[in-house]
Amino acid sequence: MTTTGSERSTPRDAAARPGAWTLGLSRGAIELKQFFRQRDQVVFTFSFPVVLLLLFASIFRNDVAGAGITASQLYVPAMIAAGIMSTSFQSLGISIAIERDEKVLRRLRGTPMPPASYFLGKVWLVLVTGLLETVILLVVGVAVYDVELPTGGGWFTLAWIFVLGLTGCAMLGIAISSLPSSGRSASSVVILPFLVLQFISGVYIAIDTIPDWMLNIGALFPLKWMCQGLRGVFLPESAKVLEQAGDWEFGRVALVLAAWCAGGLVLCMLTFRWKNRRDG
Repeated sequence: MTTTGSERSTPRDAAARPGAWTLGLSRGAIELKQFFRQRDQVVFTFSFPVVLLLLFASIFRNDVAGAGITASQLYVPAMIAAGIMSTSFQSLGISIAIERDEKVLRRLRGTPMPPASYFLGKVWLVLVTGLLETVILLVVGVAVYDVELPTGGGWFTLAWIFVLGLTGCAMLGIAISSLPSSGRSASSVVILPFLVLQFISGVYIAIDTIPDWMLNIGALFPLKWMCQGLRGVFLPESAKVLEQAGDWEFGRVALVLAAWCAGGLVLCMLTFRWKNRRDG
């Protein structure tokens, strides 16, 4: 009996074929190369939160009554949280919608690459850019506004807030990428809710001056909890009085962010599309 070439090569090819994780690393390298080759995008991504931090911290420099900190110091953890969400939620929400509109996703779906590898590549992208953004804001906060770096377990708290917050926001960004009807409308659809969340989550406005009903809406999303957790990492215990509950609530921060990681994954699975609606 004659054996065809495909039948002879299938077992060997299957054994030699790289797995989803390896392909995800390769895809991540491609995503990073594409990102850093666009110099204007790199400059805007990393400078925008820094510029906002310098502006707000320069305008509002007075001591915060009863908290033992300055308003400038209050803005540093808030802008770090906003920077994490910017490099994950906003970046993925817009870029994936554009790739879908330009049929990049459709072409990738037709290749042998597992779908998981595409998302792993995006995870590597937001992980690297989010980490760089955080380091830059930390350097500015320590050098210009006398923010103290965490000690001991504070670094561990910073790490899990970063990982859970970045993951939850990335899941939310992937989910919202299916909402724009085209790549052109992606920026408007994604930036508007992100901007609103920044105002009601304690990024631009001190948490103790925001109405409770707005804080309760913000509490449904991860940004408010990232801000709160990072304030607990970088600010002294005396600053607890500014919080809605009078405490950092690290347990609740972890619970909400973890819930967004799990719930966001389910939301992505239910809403993600490889093609535009008009393509069928």
